[in-house]
This record gives sequence, structure tokens and C-alpha cells, in this order.
Amino acid sequence: MVPHLITALTGPINELEARILESMPAIERWFRLEWMEHTPPFYTSVDIRNAGYKLAPVDTNLFPGGWNNLTEEMLPLAVQAAMAAIEKICPEAKNLLLIPEKHTRNTFYLMNVQRLMQIFHQTGLNVRLGTLDEEIKKPTQLALPDGSELTVEPLVRTRGRLGLKDFDPCTILLNNDLSGGIPKILEGLHEQYLLPPLHAGWAVRRKSNHFRSYEEVAKKFAKLLGMDPWLINPMFAQCGKVNFAEGTGIDCVKGHAEALIAKIRRKYKEYGITDKPFVVVKADAGTYGMGIMTVRDPKELDEINRRTRNKMSVIKEGQEVTEVIIQEGVPTFERINEAVAEPVVYMLDRYVVGGFYRVHAERGIDENLNAPGAAFVPLAFDEASHLPRPGAKPGASAPNRFYMYGVIGRLAMLAASYELEATDPEAEIYE
Repeated sequence: MVPHLITALTGPINELEARILESMPAIERWFRLEWMEHTPPFYTSVDIRNAGYKLAPVDTNLFPGGWNNLTEEMLPLAVQAAMAAIEKICPEAKNLLLIPEKHTRNTFYLMNVQRLMQIFHQTGLNVRLGTLDEEIKKPTQLALPDGSELTVEPLVRTRGRLGLKDFDPCTILLNNDLSGGIPKILEGLHEQYLLPPLHAGWAVRRKSNHFRSYEEVAKKFAKLLGMDPWLINPMFAQCGKVNFAEGTGIDCVKGHAEALIAKIRRKYKEYGITDKPFVVVKADAGTYGMGIMTVRDPKELDEINRRTRNKMSVIKEGQEVTEVIIQEGVPTFERINEAVAEPVVYMLDRYVVGGFYRVHAERGIDENLNAPGAAFVPLAFDEASHLPRPGAKPGASAPNRFYMYGVIGRLAMLAASYELEATDPEAEIYE
């Protein structure tokens, strides 16, 4: 299923698709050389927006949930990629400890955990679940909608190692984004591989760092293809001292919003785009579609109502928002059954393993779709996204469109790799 792109402005994107397809050998070689220098994050999901004139990532998640939204056909690819990832880290691994989010009563989330366990079980690992929830003192069964159960167990820490009672893992996989801070029990583990590393969690990570790295990657890639990096890169700015509840720091946000909208307007003029530019203000740390607002006119920031102030003040686990990123808004012109849609690409190690469309019938083309009421439609990635069809008319072939999404997803994943290297607290600093 390829959602139709409802825009007359498919010019730049069709040209981009054609250029990406004809450059495929050079692109794959370029990625291969980059991965010789950089380590991909263990797993990644990337939200992409296709405006018809611009195709860009708007969010990169290093602790992706939603694996249950991938189809059964995508599983063999995911298992192969997981095998490659585990072989690199701990080839003799037998046991994998998976640490999920604390709020494990959410059944949609639990289905995601079950799917991750299934993938890693098929790579030949014993997979068990350890919880950071200190109220769980003994193995506890959690019921799933399909009638099956998951067992979560209390974590056991012995000096430099973390495990469960009678279970000593080589690798610990976090599916918990550490929004609420880094728990003591995870610190100072020197004898095991903790994936992703602690500094990938939202206690440390910042979206502005990620998009700074992405800008660098986009420029390199655009040079390779001889194109304008703006076509794949959302411009952004950052404000570091904001308090929406008290109304402080809003001037910084307003100033950056004005400057960005002016920059976008110039780009639109250059490409003959008649859309009205907008920006998206979001918490610089955190996920789950919380702490996000669309700004179409900077004057709106003078009169933020109480509901919006409250929405922007706090994100997941009650964390206060004090830093925000102001990002160029990329509208999405994709539709599934008339509802606005955006592709989300899933990767394990350096491989694209699948994805889905996030669809929201009640949201506009310039709004955040990661909100209650969203539905998920699997991408036809089982048609081999990494095997495009040269010669097909741009915009007409599903594998070509998905190959293009896979390229953008991998650029964002490479940016995450640059970002993690730059923020690694244990990296050796060469003077």
C-alpha cells in the first residue's frame, strides 16, 4: 500500500527520488564507508515527513517501542539484523536481559515488548524481562490482549553485573528511554554491554544535538548527490532557559520562531512553494509526542492559553520542560483513506527492517501525529525496501518510495551515531 501524495509540488521529491535511484551504488558505498568509521545505534526508529518538495526526519528514537506494528513478513529481516548486531557485541551470548518501561501495564506497549522478545529469542538467546519498578519484589505475570502473558522480574545487582535471580546475561537491552533520569542500579556496569548506552537516554540526550549532527550528515550526503541539503534537512534553533508555566524565556522562542519562518519563506520563494511556513516547538528532551506545539505566527506565542502552557510545561514522568527546540515545520502530504499519514522507519543495527505509517484522522498536515487517536498501517517494506526498481516512473513505485524513506532513515541513524560519539562521557579526548 502506497499512500497517495496529494500535492502538485511533487517536482523536487520526484527529482530527489530519481537522483537517489540513479546514485544507489554510490549511496550504498558511502553508507558502507561511514559504518566502517562509526557504530550504528543498536536500534532506531525515525519519523519522516514527506511534503512533496521536502523529505526530512523530524524525530529519531533510540529506544523505539511499536515493534508490534511491524508485520509478520518483516520478522525474518529483523531477526537477521538482530543476529548481526549481537554477533558484533557478544558473539558467545546466551542470555539477554530486556528492561522495559516502568509503566508496563499499557497493553499496546507490552505487545511491543513481546515482539522484541520474539525477535531476540529467534536469534538463539534466552530472553527475560527485568523491571526498574521497585514495587515489583517477585516474578509477576502481566496479561496480554491475545491471552498470553509476560513475566517481569526484579533486577539483581552484584558488583559490576546486573541480572535476575539465577540469570546472568552478557547483554542488557534497554527499552526504557530514561526520561525520569538514570537509575543507580544501571550505573557503573563494567562487565556487561548495556544497549543503548546510558547517554542515549533522555536524561542526557538533546534533540538539538541530534539535529546538529544530522545537519552535518545531510551536507555530506547532499554533496555526494549534488543537491541542496535543505531538501532533506529541517532547519532548527534552540532555547535553553524556558518556563512555560511562568511565561519566562518565551521571548527567546518567539525570536527564533520569527527568524526561522523568515528563512523558510526565502526557501519557499526559491522553490516556488506557495505553502504558509510554520515551525514546531518541542521539548529538547523526551518523546511520546508530549510537549509539542505548532506555531504558524510568532505572535501566537504572546497569548499562549493556560491549557497550552500546561501541555508545554511537563513531559513524560512529570519532567519539567526548560529547554526547547524550534524546528522548521515539514507538512505531510501523504494520505491513507483521506487521513493524514507519516512514515516511521525501523532499523536494527545498520539495517532497515520495516516500518509503518502513523495515521491520524483528526490532525492537520502541519500537526504532530504522535497523539491519542493515531492508528498504524504497516508499510509494504516486505516488498524489499532495499531492492528498488530502476526505470519505474518517480512517485509511482512503492519499493522506490520506501527505498528513499530507508535512505533518509539511515541518514538520521548515522546522525545519531555521530551524536552519541560526541556526547559519550567515556570517550577519550585527544588534545
